[in-house]
Amino acid sequence: MRRIGPGPSGGATTRTARHRKRRRRRALASLTALTCLAALVSYLNVGGDRALPAEERTPSPGAPTVAGRPTGLPAEVTEAGVASPGLRPRQRTPSPTPTAAPTTKPVPAGPVLTVAEAEVPATVDLTALGGRDWVHWGLHGPDSEVRKRGGSLEIRDEGGRGTRASIDTNPESFRWRDGTPVAAVGAAMTSVYTCGVGNGFSLAVAGSGQLRTVRLFVGVWMARGRLDVRLSTGGPTRTVRLEDPHTSHTVQWVVRFRVPPGEKLLMSWVVERTFNSDCGNVGLQAVALR
Repeated sequence: MRRIGPGPSGGATTRTARHRKRRRRRALASLTALTCLAALVSYLNVGGDRALPAEERTPSPGAPTVAGRPTGLPAEVTEAGVASPGLRPRQRTPSPTPTAAPTTKPVPAGPVLTVAEAEVPATVDLTALGGRDWVHWGLHGPDSEVRKRGGSLEIRDEGGRGTRASIDTNPESFRWRDGTPVAAVGAAMTSVYTCGVGNGFSLAVAGSGQLRTVRLFVGVWMARGRLDVRLSTGGPTRTVRLEDPHTSHTVQWVVRFRVPPGEKLLMSWVVERTFNSDCGNVGLQAVALR
């Protein structure tokens, strides 16, 4: 049986209609895809704002971008140096400008004065004890004085009441290797003394602003001696005593002091009481400073 189809003109018309349908379908699919893409972009750019309060939907100029929200900008480098697509660098609170610490001037050290008693060694080495200065009395008579060669001259003999005499029978001996006018002595047992109540010796040591140690070697014979120590800047006087009513007795007083330059330590060593009407006395042997 012979199939009868449309003629040439009818076939062409049918094919044209088919092509038109295909194009419409393609156009519709493209439009649908564009619509979906536009909706997605709109959701990403705008939809996130809907969940925020109205005042936060549009950030003000210069405000930091909320973390996790695309801005639509190309990738940028954050302050940490890491590329973050679409994110502006976080703004940080500027660090406070460092201020220089206030400078404090050192407070000058105040005056110091202490007195302590120490035993006298059998042989006193003035070179070792008097790093800054030392003085020894009585080597060649009551007016004899030997000092540290090249010393600071801070030890001063300021006299005192009574007539001085010398002896060479001290219980201890003194030695030195850096003296003047006598350079070296191995065992000097000499000193000076003065008799009678109220008589004695006045000594001074110049201050330097630094803490200094003075070693004062003195004695008594049938008497009570009183040592008064004070600072020229004022303050209380330190008083100590040494007594022996029967024979001689020696002692080492260790005085630590500090006064400004121009001020000084003052020491007075006098007979406070005698137990011999002839000549109860106090004696002065040596002073060392370091």
